[in-house]
Amino acid sequence: MLRCHLSTLMGRERLTISEVMRRTGLSRNAVTALYEERAKRIDLNTMARLCELFECTVDELLEYSTEEKNE
Repeated sequence: MLRCHLSTLMGRERLTISEVMRRTGLSRNAVTALYEERAKRIDLNTMARLCELFECTVDELLEYSTEEKNE
């Protein structure tokens, strides 16, 4: 399972979903799905824009875990 740390990065910078959308040009659906960790796939351009915004690497944005998410 992949975990997305977008909510953590946003919290650290005190950014809202709307602010991330404005700064990256990404859609609300894309940002919200990653924020809520319910995205089924992520576009490379989306990852690049988020990494650029937060000045982070892909492994800081996404984390691979062998544990399944409890739903």
